[in-house]
Amino acid sequence: MATDARSDSRGNGGASAGRPRSEVAHQAILDATLELLTEVGFSALTVEGVAQRAGVGKATIYRRWPSKLPLVVDAFRELPAFTDVDTGTLAGDLKAMLTQYLRDFLATPLATVYPSLAAERRHNPELGELLDPLLRDRRRPLSAALRRAVERGELAPDLDLDLASDLIVGPIAVRLFFRGTQIKPDMVAPMVDMALDGIRRGAPAKLGQSAPGKGGG
Repeated sequence: MATDARSDSRGNGGASAGRPRSEVAHQAILDATLELLTEVGFSALTVEGVAQRAGVGKATIYRRWPSKLPLVVDAFRELPAFTDVDTGTLAGDLKAMLTQYLRDFLATPLATVYPSLAAERRHNPELGELLDPLLRDRRRPLSAALRRAVERGELAPDLDLDLASDLIVGPIAVRLFFRGTQIKPDMVAPMVDMALDGIRRGAPAKLGQSAPGKGGG
C-alpha cells in the first residue's frame, strides 16, 4: 500500500501525475499506519514507526495529526464499511450488505485492525471518544435497512433497532473474534434468516418501554 505512494512521491518532482506532494504524503501516512496496525497492533504502533514506513518526517505527521490516536482513527476510516443496499426486502438488504462487507473484511486489513482497536478502546476512553462516532456512522446503512423494514411493515414499529442490529451482526463477530472459526460469505444467508426469525418472533420493545402483547409485530 504505502510503497506505491512513497514511490509516487519520489517521481515527477515529488508528486504523482496530477497529485500534489502533500496528498501523496498524506495517503502514504495512512497506508503505513494500516500496515503497522496489521503487523504490530495498536499498542506497539508509534508515530516514529509510521514516519519511517511512510518515508516522511515526524513533523509531517504532526502537522496533520496531533497524536497517534486521531491518526489511527483516520486510517481506520479508510477501510470498507457497510454499503447501503435497498432490494425491497429486509432479508435481501441484509444478505447483500453483509455478504459484501464480509468479502471486504476478509480481503483488507479490516480483519486485523478492527479487533485491535476494539480491544484497545475498552481501557482507552480517549480512543473511544474518537472511534465511537465513526463506528456509528459505519453502521448507518444497517440501521437504514431496519428502518425501511419498519416502514414497510416487516418489523414492529416499537422494535429496538440498536439491539436488532447487534443480533444480526453478532454471529459473525462471535465466529471471527471469539471462536476463531473460518467464515465464508455463503454463510451469511442462514445467519440472517435465523436472526430475523428470532427478531420477528420475540423482539422486545425499545428499552424503557413495556413489551408488546402476544401477537404484536
